[in-house]
Amino acid sequence: MSTDAEAASDVLATLASWVVKDRVGLGGLSFELRNQALAVAWAGLPKHTLSEKAVNAALQAQLAGAARFLATDHVELRRWLVDAGWLTRDGFGREYRRVAAQDVAGVVRAVAHALSTLDVAAWVANARLQHASRRDQRRMFWQAAQSSANP
Repeated sequence: MSTDAEAASDVLATLASWVVKDRVGLGGLSFELRNQALAVAWAGLPKHTLSEKAVNAALQAQLAGAARFLATDHVELRRWLVDAGWLTRDGFGREYRRVAAQDVAGVVRAVAHALSTLDVAAWVANARLQHASRRDQRRMFWQAAQSSANP
C-alpha cells in the first residue's frame, strides 16, 4: 500500500513530464491527465473570490507561466476549470472561487494536495530547466559521437 507521500511523488513525476511540453490540447487528454493539467492552472489561482475580469487576468498569467504548456486561451481554460470542479462561479458568472484542495472530487484530490504544497510556478520552471539541461546533454553527446564517427 502506498503512502500519501509516495502518491504525491508519483503525481508530481507524471506532471513534470507534461509541463515541459508545448501546445497540449485539453480535449484530447484522458480524464486523469486532463485533471492533472487543469490542476497546474488551478494551483496558481488566488484562494479568494475573484471577479470575472480578475479570474481572466489570473488565468492569462497562468497561461504565460506555469500552464503555458496548454493549447488554450483563458476563456476556454476558465470553462474547463468550472466544468471539472476546480473553480466555482456564481449563477451570473460575476464571481469565481478556487475550490479548496480538500473539496476537490476524490479521484483528483491527490493532485490537488500535491500541488497545494508547492510554489507551482517555481516547480514548473525547475522542471523545464531540468528538461532543457537533459536535452542539451543528449545533444552534446550526439554531436560528440558524430564528430568522432566522421573525423
